[in-house]
Amino acid sequence: MTAVLAAAALLLAAGCSSDDGESPGKNGSAESSTTSGADASPTGRAAEETPPAQGSVKVVRTVAEGLNSPWGLAPLPDGDLLVSSRDDATITRVDGESGKKAELGEVPGVSPAGEGGLMGLALSPDYASDHMVYAYFTSASDNRIVRMLYDEQRPSGDQLGAPDTIFKGIPKGFIHNGGRIAFGPDKMLYAGTGESGDTGLSQDRKSLGGKILRLTPEGEPAPGNPFPDSPVYSYGHRNVQGLAWDSQQRLFASEFGQDTWDELNAIKPGDNYGWPEAEGKSDDSEYHNPLAQWGTDDASPSGAAYAEGSIWMAGLKGQRLWRIPLNGTEASADPQAFLEGEYGRLRTVVPAGGDKLWLMTSNTDGRGDPKDGDDRILELRVT
Repeated sequence: MTAVLAAAALLLAAGCSSDDGESPGKNGSAESSTTSGADASPTGRAAEETPPAQGSVKVVRTVAEGLNSPWGLAPLPDGDLLVSSRDDATITRVDGESGKKAELGEVPGVSPAGEGGLMGLALSPDYASDHMVYAYFTSASDNRIVRMLYDEQRPSGDQLGAPDTIFKGIPKGFIHNGGRIAFGPDKMLYAGTGESGDTGLSQDRKSLGGKILRLTPEGEPAPGNPFPDSPVYSYGHRNVQGLAWDSQQRLFASEFGQDTWDELNAIKPGDNYGWPEAEGKSDDSEYHNPLAQWGTDDASPSGAAYAEGSIWMAGLKGQRLWRIPLNGTEASADPQAFLEGEYGRLRTVVPAGGDKLWLMTSNTDGRGDPKDGDDRILELRVT
């Protein structure tokens, strides 16, 4: 641990921000780009109608309060929510109506430290029949993905089966552990990873750090991946913590920058997104440019979701929810900010069906300023 802390200190001293962009960022408002690259839709269908330039957000209600270091959020079929605690290594069920909380259990093998711990959650595509919950976490040696049986018939606090490790060996660090997982429309498992503070890993296609990975539900490289026998789907990333698909099944990912630009990217299989050679837009055609970028004080983005023709991106240091209206894989208008400073740091945003989103704060993770009720889950209505 001493060596890890020392390495992290050297990185921070060199100007490398945390996943929250805690080092001083250059002042810069959001910018959109119309040179984001090719359409990554596997269907080849035309883009849907472009949403209006200006949208709206209404906080419908506070669903739950009193969560500790919440990170991952997975909606259950009945409308309840599963929430992971990064630092406690527990998974809690939250009643979607009353907000009542019931702990399922603690996930063994989690080693919380710095930005690591129990992070992303996802339900099996066949959850109705197999009741499997997937989790991404930091162990003593690496970041890994496990799946566990959720047995609702067992007593509260003891409802998680033993973790089955389906994928391991993702580099871990005191910073930049990635952590978001999600099943795509193709029923494959996608994972956003970080370069663990070792910037050279991002451009190394043999490394699992600084990548978006695409796996089968059993943890094997998914069929159709761009590199033979490899789980790597895209590379050249710094720290990906947001994954979202639009109505045309195109993948978008939010990414932490260092001192200058945070990014929202349209993901094309096999493309190189530039880090550490490029941060934000680049004139080098070798790198896939972001469709939008932000000064690190304004975003430090974690979760992302798609609803009503736009990507919605949760900002940690920026303490706001960004709306990025889409026209295919390009931003159709300048990004628009909501809830600025009203709820503190925003970690995770998840579709709740139609024009609704679940939004989860992150003020109890050691970097925020917790207020009464933190951390909480909000229900939003968006346009």
